[in-house]
Amino acid sequence: MTEGNTAGGSLATHNQGIALLGASGFIGSRLADRLESHERPFGLLDIRKSLTGRETRITDVTDLESLRTSLDDYGALVNLAAEHRDDVWPPSRYQEINVQGAHHVCQVAREKSVPRIVFTSSVAVYGFAPPNTDEGGAFNPFNEYGRTKAEAESVYRKWQQEAPEERSLVIVRPTVVFGEGNRGNVYNLLKQIYSGRFLMVGDGTNAKSMAYVENIAAFLEHSLDFGPGVHVYNYVDKPDFDMNRLVAEVHRILGRARGTRMRVPYPLGYAGGVACDAAARLMRRSLPISAVRVQKFCSTTTFSTAVDEAGFRRPVSLEEGLERTVRYEFLEDHDGPVFYTE
Repeated sequence: MTEGNTAGGSLATHNQGIALLGASGFIGSRLADRLESHERPFGLLDIRKSLTGRETRITDVTDLESLRTSLDDYGALVNLAAEHRDDVWPPSRYQEINVQGAHHVCQVAREKSVPRIVFTSSVAVYGFAPPNTDEGGAFNPFNEYGRTKAEAESVYRKWQQEAPEERSLVIVRPTVVFGEGNRGNVYNLLKQIYSGRFLMVGDGTNAKSMAYVENIAAFLEHSLDFGPGVHVYNYVDKPDFDMNRLVAEVHRILGRARGTRMRVPYPLGYAGGVACDAAARLMRRSLPISAVRVQKFCSTTTFSTAVDEAGFRRPVSLEEGLERTVRYEFLEDHDGPVFYTE
């Protein structure tokens, strides 16, 4: 969704190179693959080295001097750097990385005259939003991750408004992202189904919006060509699956009978999550089950998206992305990099 009448046009830049901040992560690595295959110049900037073996400039978005040193000779910045797990301690890390990091990125973009920023925010800014919330949905985050992503968006908007006819700001709010090599929540769900230990909490009719990593990387690349203005998009791959269909699709790919026989009523599952939270506090360690995770699992989290209006065509269907992921992780042998995310 483009705000105002600034969708077209191009930006005059001193360099067409693309700086990928947070490039060693799951999405950044896939985006780097696409840029390399399309012969678009880019550089990897991250607090840790890339698992793909690519040369990486060690860069910390919380360190202004680190950014100043790394961000030379680029015409665009893609900021994927974020603190996003549910169990980060201390909570001030969200503010330091997501918000103070945004201030630093914008400050260096001003100093280096970089006119284009693509910022990956999150649908977490909406909180427990009404089904099919679009890009104009009200912000109502329920955790520090969502709150700080929303605050960071305002930092980038201020940067763009300082020179609205010259600067391009793209804000992309992905839903949960999955794909080959990821070890986040979707992988954990798929692994439980594969192992036969999956337990359905609730009736399974709650729908979930998801995004396949290749598609979101393709959209980020596509958005690098947007003209001056503010461009805001949820990123979702449609159609949305409810939990019953998702489980059935995974069983189909695995060549098993569809459906799940083990179900637990939501009140009982939530009580178990609360008990796990208490145990985690006593042990001072995180556990795979929590009240928030049960709540997330059982809620309907669907979003609408305007990416089709931006002339974007997904390279992979959601069904194919799920099949690629299940086969890669459980039916084939691979030794590629593994990314541990929420």
